[in-house]
Amino acid sequence: MISTTDFKKGKKIEYKGEPFEIIEFQHVKMQQRAPIVRTKLKSLKTGRVLEETFAAGDKFEIPQLEEKSMQFLYSEGDICYFMDMETFEQIPLTLSQLGDSKKFIKEGMTVQILYYKGVPLTVEPPMFVELAVVETEPSFKGDTASGSSKPAKLETGAVVKVPFHIEVGDILKIDTRTSEYIEKVSGK
Repeated sequence: MISTTDFKKGKKIEYKGEPFEIIEFQHVKMQQRAPIVRTKLKSLKTGRVLEETFAAGDKFEIPQLEEKSMQFLYSEGDICYFMDMETFEQIPLTLSQLGDSKKFIKEGMTVQILYYKGVPLTVEPPMFVELAVVETEPSFKGDTASGSSKPAKLETGAVVKVPFHIEVGDILKIDTRTSEYIEKVSGK
């Protein structure tokens, strides 16, 4: 059991029979009333965000979540196949189950898959990935304005803002949590 006094950003609770992640919370002391806790909860099943208010001291179950390391094998239409690194069992997941993480995974990459009561819910790519640029505007001599950027399409289909000196074929390090360019790993 977890109490509202133990709430932290990123903590997971079971609410209305579903696993949720706490995105935001605020303890509020009201004059001549019992304190409350305002929260924003993200459903780990559907991805929808709820705004809920609880009485201070309310208790919640901790969801039965399990994380497994799996390798992305290939995709076929709207289905992506992953292999458990220990048992070699393969599981299919839909593109909707992958959510935004589909923009950052490529064949052969190891990812974490979150299970709830034995059912796969979400895929979490590594925090940083290295991906090749497949399409971007050419750079011109003198394109060095500080803070300026241009869009670049990566090999997985993701589009990120990059500095002007980045060219097609460059390998970039990308932060998957923010979809931001970190650095150029290799290239021309």
